[in-house]
Amino acid sequence: MLLSYVKLVASKWICARETVMNASELKHLILQMRQIGNDTQTCEVKEARNKIPESITDTLSAFSNGNGGTIILGISEKEGFTPVESFDARAIQEALSTKCEQMTPRVRPTLEVIPFEGTNVLMAHIPAMPLKDRPCYITTKGRYQGSYIRTGDGNRKLSQYEIDRLMEEHSQPTFDDEIVAQATLDDLDHNLLSQFINRQRELHPRIFGTRSDENITISMHVAKKDDEGTIRPTLGGLLALGSFPQQFFPRLNITFTAFPGITKAEIVDENRRFLDAQTIIGPIPFIIEDALNAVTKNMRTGAVIEGAFRQDVPDYPRKAVREAIANALMHRDYSPDARGSQVQVNLYADRLEILNPGGLFGNVTIDTLGTVGISSSRNQFLSNILETTPYPGGGYVVENRGTGYQVIEEQLQAALMNPPKPLNTLTFFSLTFNKRRMTKSEKTNTNPLSVEEAIIELLSKRSSATSKELSELSGLSRSAITSHLRTMIANEIVEPTEPARSPKQRYRLAGK
Repeated sequence: MLLSYVKLVASKWICARETVMNASELKHLILQMRQIGNDTQTCEVKEARNKIPESITDTLSAFSNGNGGTIILGISEKEGFTPVESFDARAIQEALSTKCEQMTPRVRPTLEVIPFEGTNVLMAHIPAMPLKDRPCYITTKGRYQGSYIRTGDGNRKLSQYEIDRLMEEHSQPTFDDEIVAQATLDDLDHNLLSQFINRQRELHPRIFGTRSDENITISMHVAKKDDEGTIRPTLGGLLALGSFPQQFFPRLNITFTAFPGITKAEIVDENRRFLDAQTIIGPIPFIIEDALNAVTKNMRTGAVIEGAFRQDVPDYPRKAVREAIANALMHRDYSPDARGSQVQVNLYADRLEILNPGGLFGNVTIDTLGTVGISSSRNQFLSNILETTPYPGGGYVVENRGTGYQVIEEQLQAALMNPPKPLNTLTFFSLTFNKRRMTKSEKTNTNPLSVEEAIIELLSKRSSATSKELSELSGLSRSAITSHLRTMIANEIVEPTEPARSPKQRYRLAGK
């Protein structure tokens, strides 16, 4: 609770940008830190008794590469967060400015000398560096040795992988457009490819109507000519339309694991660690469907009584799960360093977690996820291909309109479930769905009415209904509802409101 308060106070000040913390806010912050006994993720104190500490540059880098932060100089942590006697705030301010000039790019803090408990302290707000300028590093150490990030109450040196991901923000990555040198056009699924090409001609007849299959394949970046003139699939083309992409990239797949408890440490028995575990391979449309079926197989489907009808309601809405898995595959990191990491679909006793390598890209942040008009694709060629890649059972893999997260939220809301929980880091992104809570009707052994009794009860509450409305309310197929209606009409329980086969046909209780 105290740590949350400290974060709140510090974050309020950070968000103000040009506004420095006043004496009252500083007092509250220091008092709380005294009780916690350490720095926080957004605030660090330094004695700087006679000179500024060399480690201050690590903190300047860490705050700049994260969400910004607060440095308070002239406070002693080891002496219980008390002010340093004879602290020369003005001299330390000049020294800190010099340290800021030793960073690349240069850090430009907001500085203020504030009176505190009979002396002065120096407050420095370190703003978050724009994505296009990261990583911020100590110039003399270089980018790969002098870049830091804030974790907990300390600083951690960024790994090469993390720095490379930050560098990607400077321009559009093109890993999905790289030629797969060992592959040929025979490694594409010709049924998928044929449907894909036909869709291009259908959508864009003016552009692709008279072009050859080969030309369309190259124009859509499914394949490219190598230096010898041989046409070979691109990484994006192979992943979306290949017959067996894992022949070339074994870990660009999905692993599904159903754990018996709420952590990975719990086991089923001495011989089994998992309830189910699958390595799912194939092109993206098929592994999405197979992963979705694995989740469906291992989750509970409850019987919910809504009004007169009984409906099957799963723990996790299939459409939301499908969208989350598709997004993970479409937006994951496909750089060479990440090709040894798979997308994970982990089902626990209380939640479903979908995790992919690589964090959010571009102008999309945790705060802007699902916001209309804000979208950014790390893999622009793959995204474009998947938009018209056929999906098993009909339709296409993705809409590619930046609406995926909104669909997930809407599906969970319709199922009366909590919003998804996103987690973003430089190395991975995860989305977690909490398991649907059982309804009152599921917890009781209520005997549902028969279908005909349910139809009677529903029609007693409304003037009439169509067979489609009855089907949607009951969860039964249209043909099943129609069969029951015929029987009820024959027994003069229900009557149609229109002549037979009328498109406006509705049904009501006979004599009502």
